[in-house]
Amino acid sequence: MFSGIVEEAAKVVAVEHDKGNLHLTLGCSFVDELKIDQSISHNGVCLTVVKLTDTTYTVTAIRETLERSNLGGLKVGDWVNVERSMLMNGRLDGHIVQGHVDQTAVCTGVKEADGSWYYTFEYTFDKAMAQQGYLTVEKGSVCVNGVSLTVCNSEDNRFEVAIIPFTHENTNFHQIAKGTVVNLEFDIIGKYISKLIQYK
Repeated sequence: MFSGIVEEAAKVVAVEHDKGNLHLTLGCSFVDELKIDQSISHNGVCLTVVKLTDTTYTVTAIRETLERSNLGGLKVGDWVNVERSMLMNGRLDGHIVQGHVDQTAVCTGVKEADGSWYYTFEYTFDKAMAQQGYLTVEKGSVCVNGVSLTVCNSEDNRFEVAIIPFTHENTNFHQIAKGTVVNLEFDIIGKYISKLIQYK
């Protein structure tokens, strides 16, 4: 379980394809605090640490993950938003994020707004899935590349988010441009409510 408050952007230092799997090796400031079998969110995808060195760690993404996320497009030198699993005895600064990416979206616009930025994302809309909570709502929460954000200008297949300078500089949002593919996780509470309504 995560909060969507990204700790930092980790750098991809190696990419290895192994049949249908992808092994990603990354470097970040807290490698010395990690342990094998620990869960870490990568652009919003929960992956398990399978290998450690003094300066790097390795995780494995399977085919299901690669089909639903943007991890398959990562290459050496790319920056990935990372967050260790949430401590249950602390404040929930973002929102409840499972690390289970629902689908990808494409950035269709970036607009600077006097020190902040508005990003527009568009995704494939499916009415049946929307009825189960796979959608955004105005002022609701959405997780984009592992970042907990507030939705504005919500439509059926698109929405905007406003990005403050700190988030822009300390996550990979500063690399997102028109055409960039990002990971989406819709609000789990909305999914449960939508599902329960169907049984009334």
